Amino acid sequence: MKHVISTMLAAALLAGGAAKAQAQPANPLDKVPDKMPFATPYGPPISLQQAQSVIQAAENEATKHGWPENFAVVDSGANLVAFVRMDGSLLASIAIAQHKARTAVLFRRPTRAFEDAVQRSGYNYVLSLDGAIASRGGVLLIEDGKIIGAIGCSGGTGSQDEAICTAAAATINK
Repeated sequence: MKHVISTMLAAALLAGGAAKAQAQPANPLDKVPDKMPFATPYGPPISLQQAQSVIQAAENEATKHGWPENFAVVDSGANLVAFVRMDGSLLASIAIAQHKARTAVLFRRPTRAFEDAVQRSGYNYVLSLDGAIASRGGVLLIEDGKIIGAIGCSGGTGSQDEAICTAAAATINK
């Protein structure tokens, strides 16, 4: 009797799995876009003076809210140009801030795009992309329509990091 019940249960599970497989919609990743997404061209590297002004804007925004953070600015080649660690900021966020800035430049998009891909769309393959970080707080710095660098902020929540980066990037992105 146990054998009959287990056979019936296995058959029901297989039938349910087949029905579920047939009911799934087409893979949205199979859609071929007309234009290349995230195609902002790379420009000349950000200057040290510009990078320092972006960092200062980030520090001012973080101080205004009482959020101790780490800030990294990289150039259009993803090389570190400037970095500041506020007193009391999370030590692990030193590397994370730099990683966010590099990811934004290397993939020509804010790191929020990766977070959204995983959290909202379930595109977990994003987690396997070499050099990507799926955490908001990496924002591009664009001058004259070209990427000159990016800022990465880390130490708070993702929304805090992103708010600081966005405010700081506004000094360049006009």
